[in-house]
Amino acid sequence: MATLTAPAPRAVPAVLKHHAVRKLAFLALLAAVLGPLAAARWGGPAWPHTLTVDLTGPLTGVSDWIIDNRDSHPLFLYFFGHLSNAVVVSVRAVYLFLLAAGWAGVTALAAAVAWRAAGARLAVGTAVAFLACGALGMWVPTMQTLALMVVAVLASVVVGALLGLAAGLSDRMDRALRPVLDTMQVLPAFAYLLPVVLVFGIGVPAAVLATVVYAAPPMARLTALGLRGADGEVLEAVDSLGATARQRLLTARLPLARRELLLGVNQAIMMALSMAVIASVIGAGGLGDRVYQALASVDVGAALAAGIPIVLLAVVLDRVTGAAGARLGQERTSGRPWLPAAAALAATVVVAVAARLAGRPQWPTSWTVAIAEPVDRAVDWMTAHLYSGVPYVGGTADWAGHFTTWVLDPVRSALLWLPWWSVLLIVAALAWLIGTWRTALTAVAALAVIGVLGVWQPALDTLSQVLAAVAVTLVLGLATGIAAARSDRFDRLLRPVLDVFQTMPQFVYLIPVVALFGVGRAPAVAAAVVYALPAVVRITAQGLRQVDAAALESARSLGATSGQQLRQVQLPLARPALLLAVNQGVVLVLAVVIIGGLVGSGALGYQVVFGLAQGDLATGLVAGVAIVCLGLMLDRVTQPTERRATKGA
Repeated sequence: MATLTAPAPRAVPAVLKHHAVRKLAFLALLAAVLGPLAAARWGGPAWPHTLTVDLTGPLTGVSDWIIDNRDSHPLFLYFFGHLSNAVVVSVRAVYLFLLAAGWAGVTALAAAVAWRAAGARLAVGTAVAFLACGALGMWVPTMQTLALMVVAVLASVVVGALLGLAAGLSDRMDRALRPVLDTMQVLPAFAYLLPVVLVFGIGVPAAVLATVVYAAPPMARLTALGLRGADGEVLEAVDSLGATARQRLLTARLPLARRELLLGVNQAIMMALSMAVIASVIGAGGLGDRVYQALASVDVGAALAAGIPIVLLAVVLDRVTGAAGARLGQERTSGRPWLPAAAALAATVVVAVAARLAGRPQWPTSWTVAIAEPVDRAVDWMTAHLYSGVPYVGGTADWAGHFTTWVLDPVRSALLWLPWWSVLLIVAALAWLIGTWRTALTAVAALAVIGVLGVWQPALDTLSQVLAAVAVTLVLGLATGIAAARSDRFDRLLRPVLDVFQTMPQFVYLIPVVALFGVGRAPAVAAAVVYALPAVVRITAQGLRQVDAAALESARSLGATSGQQLRQVQLPLARPALLLAVNQGVVLVLAVVIIGGLVGSGALGYQVVFGLAQGDLATGLVAGVAIVCLGLMLDRVTQPTERRATKGA
């Protein structure tokens, strides 16, 4: 009798064994099923009107209520009013102290702080930076900006430290605060300037609060990171000694997190200073107001005269706080650690009093150097000779026109031509390929919120500008970063250039770009490229330099050429750093493309600026939320998550 045997199971095709192929096959099947249903139900590529929610009425109602009750409601009289008065008094007190100290006292005090933090070389550089601010005729605006900065940074550090403390000590608070901090960092400044102005009005309080909202998240994140990264063995030893939770925090966790805390202070300072120009839109004054007024009249010389002190302040503050962090934990040889600080303070007082007795408490007008006029002449020459009519290569206006016609318009047309459901599937595919299904779901949900808010077309227009700017940024940034990683001399020459470009306020980029390229989407893209390029270059160079030396040595021993080492060893091993460079490039580009609404980029950036200018909370806030969702989607698509060894990952 014959024995019946079960047929052998059919082998799965080898190509379907790959996770990426299976994910794409599933999404293709989903598109084949849902695509015809969506086309039959709604039709057309645009987001269906029936799936939108109009928030104009509720937001307008909120705006009207705030305006009607701002002068009578107890919430404004006894909370926001006192908060506003405290900010005004604090800023005025710091400003009066700086004026009383005079240019000599402030310069000496800044140099003394830099000397204590990093030594004589940085002290000299700090003194030169402050003297340069006076020589440019910007001493008083610099003191106004510095006074606002001191108050805003102190508030940002306190708020950020408290939030970071809560997130660092509680997993539940960490999960709850993470989306809040993400929103605070991604939400464009123009979007939250409007509700702040509605509550506090135009002036210093609104500017300080907006700066705190922008600068507190880095401090909170780094504080939580430092507390969570504390050495477990040290904490265990403290517990074994019977320390309470408070003692464990004060004697172990916080001291172990000192470097992260100081890095958080550094980042809060840099973020607050970058807000100096944007806050000028709502009455912050100081250097930012000079830059903003120059932007309104396209006066490059005046903008540069005010922009240089901002850059100098940023570089000095960055170097001082960075050097202070590097020197943490070093043993002091002096038996009286307070003596150098007392001597520096005494010298500062002597210098300030000597300048006042000499009759020069404020910066003398005769010591100023006017650079606006020669800069304007140089810009006029560049505009006349480079804007158009250059033989063979055309001019900058021609380049802007060609870039708009050949790149920006086709990308925008392609995105608007695609059916809305196919855009969601493409985003899902990209996010799922580099992450998990949760990543894809988050990216799709963020993009769907944009459609529900009724700003689908402006969002895709903004996305086209971001994609074009990111492509240019990555081509230039990766090439420059590779060159910097392979040549120490080139890296040293490039470092001060990157420092200047990275600390320059966003508004300052727009002025020379508008002078050379005119107004439109191309100038906004050019400014975004210049702003995002330093971060991409730095991350790329650092990632390539940190590649395992043993792997490179092994490749050399096998006879690999320099190009082969780069392609086959360095680039693959530096993949996490390169992906981080892409992610940071996307985030920074998005920030400047939105500000490009001031120079004709249109789309969501224009709606945010229009909402702020007209006091239209509905238009400005809806566009701001759409920008947050766009940034969240781009972040999930460009930042891979660690794959989990769980089913469905």
